[in-house]
Amino acid sequence: MKQFKTLFVFLITFIGVSSHAQLLDSVTLATYQEYTDLEEALKNPDNVVKLSLRKKKYKEFPKEIFAFKNLQYLDLSKNSLKDLSDSLTRFPNLQYLICSKNILERLPKNIGQLKNLRHLNVNQNEIEQLPYSIGDLENLEVADLWSNNLDYFPESMKKMTKLKLMDLRNILIPRANQDAIQAMLPNTKIYFSPPCNCSW
Repeated sequence: MKQFKTLFVFLITFIGVSSHAQLLDSVTLATYQEYTDLEEALKNPDNVVKLSLRKKKYKEFPKEIFAFKNLQYLDLSKNSLKDLSDSLTRFPNLQYLICSKNILERLPKNIGQLKNLRHLNVNQNEIEQLPYSIGDLENLEVADLWSNNLDYFPESMKKMTKLKLMDLRNILIPRANQDAIQAMLPNTKIYFSPPCNCSW
């Protein structure tokens, strides 16, 4: 009987951990429990799948976030972050990364290792270039880059065959460069502002 109880506890624990490790579909993730307080989330780090830390006045990426190994949704919007940690790749199941309205100057150089990322929102920042590894985001469907200072789009982006929508409005891009970006992503709906009479 004691062995049965031990096995039962092991199975429940294993199932619980496994359920968190699995990728959630968008409908389930949308209705999943969302943690909005870092201290509260740290009480049960393995249960944190969805974390929203908007308007927390962060100036640096909170290292405590690395405790949430099952993270699939991370929202750090409306803070004062200049940089995102290159260690974001510790979250292999991350599907949503939302960091709009910060003062980001770059994306992690190894962001392409986030193989399950489907939605990237970094609008209204100060990003000047996209890292070459962004082309390795093979499951990315939405890239909201609106209102940044972008003037470089790597050829690796042509590998992003699942990208459905990319927002590049409020970015000064000459007509020739807009055409080149669209040519790299022929099946992607790209929103541009009117082309500028400028050179890169």
